Amino acid sequence: MGEEAAAAAAANGLNGGSPGRAVGGPTNPMVTPLLTDLYQFTMAYAYWKAGKHQERAVFDLFFRKNPFGGEYTIFAGLEECIRFIANFKISEEEISFLMQCLPPSCEDGFFDYLRELDCSDVEVYAIPEGSVVFPKVPLLRVEGPIAVVQLLETPFVNLINYASLVTTNAARHRFVAGKSKSLLEFGLRRAQGPDGGIGASKYCYMGGFDATSNVAAGKLFGIPLRGTHSHAFVSSYMNIDEIAEKSLCSSNGSTTCEDFVSLVQSWLGKIQRSKPLHGIFGETNQSELAAFTSYALAFPTNFLALVDTYDVMRSGIPNFCAVALALHSLGYKAVGIRLDSGDLAYLSCQARQFFGSVEKEFGVPDFGKTTITASNDLNEETLDALNKQGHEVDAYGIGTYLVTCYAQAALGCVFKLVEINNQPRIKLSEDVSKVSIPCKKRSYRLYGKEGYPLLDIMIGENEPPPKVGERILCRHPFNESKRANVVPQHVEELLKCYWPGLSGKRREELPPLEELRERCMKQLDQMRPDHMRRLNPTPYKVSVSAKLYDFIHFLWLNEAPVGELE
Repeated sequence: MGEEAAAAAAANGLNGGSPGRAVGGPTNPMVTPLLTDLYQFTMAYAYWKAGKHQERAVFDLFFRKNPFGGEYTIFAGLEECIRFIANFKISEEEISFLMQCLPPSCEDGFFDYLRELDCSDVEVYAIPEGSVVFPKVPLLRVEGPIAVVQLLETPFVNLINYASLVTTNAARHRFVAGKSKSLLEFGLRRAQGPDGGIGASKYCYMGGFDATSNVAAGKLFGIPLRGTHSHAFVSSYMNIDEIAEKSLCSSNGSTTCEDFVSLVQSWLGKIQRSKPLHGIFGETNQSELAAFTSYALAFPTNFLALVDTYDVMRSGIPNFCAVALALHSLGYKAVGIRLDSGDLAYLSCQARQFFGSVEKEFGVPDFGKTTITASNDLNEETLDALNKQGHEVDAYGIGTYLVTCYAQAALGCVFKLVEINNQPRIKLSEDVSKVSIPCKKRSYRLYGKEGYPLLDIMIGENEPPPKVGERILCRHPFNESKRANVVPQHVEELLKCYWPGLSGKRREELPPLEELRERCMKQLDQMRPDHMRRLNPTPYKVSVSAKLYDFIHFLWLNEAPVGELE
């Protein structure tokens, strides 16, 4: 590493030398320079062999279509990309492996080049993580020597693709559930491997979920943890006599109930004899009562019971209420119940009615507001259906459909060369949606009088930026008839410098996860409601300046071969 590169590395936090917060390594230790496609290394060798490897290139990372049939996406994964390049170094062991993988004709000088390679001369400009983003607009602009930037393509796309997809999925679930409901991510056991599970927990939290069941994610990212017990715990008990330790201190420690089991049974008797609750149930399952009692003895301040192991209304709810009332008599407050099967709308309403009757009958304040959590393969459509049916669910535990992004397998991010040696480049296709937008660009979000974003616009790097109160012609990149004059009331530049390389620019700090979550929620609140709706959302406009439009089509005609007919 040369002196200039070493100084840049220190300024950027490479190898721990940062004037601000140092950038640690990737969360997943498997994210190394070898986490890439083989053709990235074969291209790097071909660049090196041709003497092109140091040519300055600009790549855009973007996606072409919003996921899940919607009209917005949440950008996530940026921090992991910066962690990757901040610690980019190919080890000697990895060099040895590459020497075995590449053809024997590859010269030793190339591997010497790889030994010295880092990202100190790479610049990364990105939209802040947690932002609402749209197709075609670059999420990242990566500048640097073409060989090293080419090696970043696959890991960058990998780190952003799933992260943005699952964050968007979480945000969509939050939108349907509403702000007042608690959303709990329960997907670890169904996720695509350990990395999928960890990533899902992190990015679902960013997208608006409140907590996770994933203990490792809680430790890594500080995400609140939630979870109580499964059906196995309930069915593991055979009868009430299995409970050996029956004493429980009151919440203030002033008294001790020597036989909490008998206290629970006495409350169950009172519920059974209560006129308002008469006829709803008869004898409850005593093994279930034993399990609930045992769990309450272990966690008197955090008692939440899974009530559908045997029968929700004839056993689970009455047994829960007996334990909850016993806890209340000792100064504790039960957390609530979880429903994991059956007609969730109907059962939640019946449970709420039962709780209200208990509150009225026994004078227990707020017992009617006991939390009802629902789980059982929930998804966006299920939440929407529950809203239409009417329900009393306070919290949702969502797993499989959330973390696997069952409704859409991938976001489809791409990484395209848009400039090399200051010469704009374009990628053509018979499919117009796959034509790239050439040259180094700047991106802006223009806001209207009501405070909503009107559109995003891309302009050439050297064009004057849009200004508040000044009319600007915004054009669809490829459809000449779609255009509009816009007088913005607020202008926001989207791309910020997160890795300055040798440019000397100030590096944006990477915010903690909590701040990313807040940004995501704030950005979603700023969107116009018709862009956000589930069915037939209004497309958000992405445009280019008139000058960039003209240049795109000039370059298109210049690069497209002319056919010949005989």
